[in-house]
Amino acid sequence: MSEEEQYPHSAVSSWSGFVYQGKIALYHCLKLIHEGDVDFELQLDSTDDFAIYKSGILVSAHQVKAKIGKYRSNYSEALEKSTIIELDRVKGTIRYFHISIAISNTSDYKGDSGEVVKFYPYGDDKHCSLGSIEELTKSLIAKICKIKAINLSEKLLNLNYCLLSEKISSKAIEIHKMIQMDGDTERRAAYSNRIMGQNIFDDIINNNPYNDADYYAVDLKSRLHAHLEDRLEQSLPGMTDAGYERARNLYEHIRVTQANELKCLCQLMKPSERFTLIQRADIRKYTGLIQELGIEPILIRLPHYLCKNHKFYIPTALDLPEIEENSYCASDIRSEMSSNDDLLELLFEYNNLIAYRAKESFMIETKYTVSSEFSGQDTQEQADSHIIKKLCISILTKEEAEARLNDHCTHR
Repeated sequence: MSEEEQYPHSAVSSWSGFVYQGKIALYHCLKLIHEGDVDFELQLDSTDDFAIYKSGILVSAHQVKAKIGKYRSNYSEALEKSTIIELDRVKGTIRYFHISIAISNTSDYKGDSGEVVKFYPYGDDKHCSLGSIEELTKSLIAKICKIKAINLSEKLLNLNYCLLSEKISSKAIEIHKMIQMDGDTERRAAYSNRIMGQNIFDDIINNNPYNDADYYAVDLKSRLHAHLEDRLEQSLPGMTDAGYERARNLYEHIRVTQANELKCLCQLMKPSERFTLIQRADIRKYTGLIQELGIEPILIRLPHYLCKNHKFYIPTALDLPEIEENSYCASDIRSEMSSNDDLLELLFEYNNLIAYRAKESFMIETKYTVSSEFSGQDTQEQADSHIIKKLCISILTKEEAEARLNDHCTHR
């Protein structure tokens, strides 16, 4: 047997079921923690879709199937696969089967090996929909915090959920990166890299106080992930290879970017509105614009474009279907700048904003001037020569932005 054959087949490279799988794995881990067990390891995409180990021994193997079908026969092949005896899955191993759709028969399945697979229970049900798993998971987080006498606001509960969800899916991305960049074999990477139950528990009880900016950045990151995950899952059959690659690269960039760095994206995605919860429609418009532009974004910090004159172009969710909206947009951005120093500083650096939709490009002039506090090359040269330049913000149509970048495109 070769070294690679010593490790179970991995599903890291398969997108199917990725979203649901991570949510279910988190839910099961939280159930164990709520029952008083933190001494375990969560393994993803190796022994099974996910597995629980204790002291190096496999405790339970879990296969997860989302949106497969409403008949038990739709799952026959997968159920039989779950009963196979191989490597760590020895006789007597606990085997669970998770489904997202109700079926008529959820009795235990006994395979040719004699091993039994149980349909995983969610209270009185033997299935859990994608729409229900978040509330069930949040309920477990609340129960764990109550036991530890931690008072949870709605925001803190949501923050905990977002951070814990990120921990699970980040592990899958980490494994993927190891395979692509570090040359590790897929099976070894998936088999060996695990999340400790104690670390999940610590994340719940040790969250530090946070302000609204931190909270909204974490929330935005979580919802950007969810949108990109759904887009990849739903659009994959009709996507071109280039479109899929761009969406996947954006997804992975957002995943590995620290939440505090995404506060800048919160500010710039919709600079005409008060920095607050980013709406789903804005996320769709923002990601849709990146997909539609005929130029690959530079995925360093904020997704952006850079021309040969070293000017940044930033995609946004600004939606201006009528020319009359332009003056309102200009007024709203000026108003936000007057009371939001973070946005003001960002706009000195990123002042070419690409609108999701606009009838025409236009300029927003402001009363603000470039000062020596800002470190851009042009800014410093002007400060050194005592030239003061008024801050002007360009709102560009997609077409004009593409024309400028195609004429003056550069790469980092």
